[in-house]
Amino acid sequence: MSDAGMDRRAFVGDLVAACLAAGGPVLLGVVRMAEAQGTDPGAYDASEHYYGIGIDVAKCIGCARCVAACKIENDVPLEPTYFNTWIERYVLRTNGDVEVESPNGGLDGFPPIRREGEVLRTFFVPKLCNHCANPPCVQVCPVGATFITRDGVVLVDDSYCIGCRYCIQACPYGARYMHPEKHVADKCTFCYHRLVKGLVPACVEVCPTNARVFGEVEKRVTPLARFLRFNDIQVLKPNLNTQPKAYYANLDGEVR
Repeated sequence: MSDAGMDRRAFVGDLVAACLAAGGPVLLGVVRMAEAQGTDPGAYDASEHYYGIGIDVAKCIGCARCVAACKIENDVPLEPTYFNTWIERYVLRTNGDVEVESPNGGLDGFPPIRREGEVLRTFFVPKLCNHCANPPCVQVCPVGATFITRDGVVLVDDSYCIGCRYCIQACPYGARYMHPEKHVADKCTFCYHRLVKGLVPACVEVCPTNARVFGEVEKRVTPLARFLRFNDIQVLKPNLNTQPKAYYANLDGEVR
């Protein structure tokens, strides 16, 4: 190893030790991202970005191409119950009942609607990690395995995760699961490996109706910024003050 490599490793080691001595395990996430993003200076600067995603419920047709693309792109287990993103179908009845279905995350299609004469409205709602600015999953992680990057993405470091499931229980959006093979918490990453290469998440790329819009939250010249300006925007569970960065347009009040 070169002297530069040794010096860098020693610096990172000292920084980690300082964080631990200060009693701040969450700070380890910052250290890890600083190390990872510092391997190729100039290739990607996380401090220049702050990401979010917009979802237009009125455009979603429930095709689940996003779900399939995510499974392939991120090696999500093919078994049911393991999803980084999934589609829910809402059926609103004239008597006030609300039926929510998501057979295999939408991958298996949706069954015919019963008693169509009693249906007031139907629509599809894509779900995923909301990449909150104030994420409870980060707060409860005892070892700092879950952390926020400088560009606003919530990630899990597999090498630190101890599989305690605290983050899974803390997520109010049901967006996390225990990976059956790696035995660590897993979730949507906004396809972070694609972001650092200037690409959009796989689910956004394959959406045939442009129901998903990805980009910068704070810059006015991006598709997401335009989406936020020209739509009546809602977020899921706003009363929890998680400050989610998954922004919905045309979201019915029955969606939770």
